[in-house]
Amino acid sequence: MAKTNSGNFFEDYSIGQVIEHAVPRTVGEGERALYHALYPARHALYSSDMFAADSGLEGSPIDDLAAFHVVFGKTVPDVSLNAVANLGYAEGRWLRPVYPGDTLRSVSEVIGLKQNSNGKTGVVWVRTRGLNQMEEVVLEYVRWVMVRKRDLDAPAPETVVPELKGVIPADELVIPEGLDFSTYDFSLAGEPHRWGDYEVGEQIDHVDGVTIEEAEHMIATRLWQNTAKVHFDATFRPDGQRLIYGGHIISMARALSFNGLANAQMIVGLNGGAHANPCFSGLTVKAWSEVLDKAETSAPGVGAVRLRLVATSGGDAFTLKGEDGKYLPHVLLDLDYWALMPL
Repeated sequence: MAKTNSGNFFEDYSIGQVIEHAVPRTVGEGERALYHALYPARHALYSSDMFAADSGLEGSPIDDLAAFHVVFGKTVPDVSLNAVANLGYAEGRWLRPVYPGDTLRSVSEVIGLKQNSNGKTGVVWVRTRGLNQMEEVVLEYVRWVMVRKRDLDAPAPETVVPELKGVIPADELVIPEGLDFSTYDFSLAGEPHRWGDYEVGEQIDHVDGVTIEEAEHMIATRLWQNTAKVHFDATFRPDGQRLIYGGHIISMARALSFNGLANAQMIVGLNGGAHANPCFSGLTVKAWSEVLDKAETSAPGVGAVRLRLVATSGGDAFTLKGEDGKYLPHVLLDLDYWALMPL
């Protein structure tokens, strides 16, 4: 009996299959320090216990995307070890903050399957939940992945494509218990711009750029135990290049967005996302955002803003797709999310 894990292939999945992912991980202050070392992350709520306490929280949580990466990384050996590409995200919600000392684990359910016309690959949809040591769900999301087949002669499964919400309604966003921005300190946060200063349709060029380094990308894949072969193994691709982990681009773009969106503090919803084009080391990532929607919340002083975050490797700012409806070659990431901001 083989002792090693070669990962799941497309024909190994079935609708309703539940996967309990190994190995639980306790996150600590080191997780925060490494995250802030990898990315120019400066949002005050995740940098200062006192700022977080003044905002009604018990202390500074682990960055929302760092928690996402921990939960995501656990799923890789079972979901995307043999993936060709991670195709998209939907219905993501952060349900409670993650604090240093929390232990996270991941559980996924297969909710969709569709074999591709080439008969060599198929698309797998999974709904993943991250749970803490008290079995509370801290976040959940859907993603879909193109996965290789092991046996090209294996029969195609019945096609099931899940119906997913294009946008999470604002009234379904979960506001952390106690969050209160009524005495928010804009000077400490770094920018004066509040919820009312942003208009739907407004576009923001975040100006700064970061050149992607191979070493930093490899630290990220190891930190979150993302062992997908296309990211980790340079011999897996015919061009000998490691594909930059998509989460690395998401976090880099989010960190760059601080310049212009310093007060978009907490990510609470992920409406959709696409890794539009591959990224390799040596490319310089820049970012721009567009305000898609705004909503008030029941929490004191707290508003919600829906943002499109686009990461690029050059090209003109605010350009996304060509006349054919396809992403332009310089677009790396198109992410649609909800964030909480002081009114």
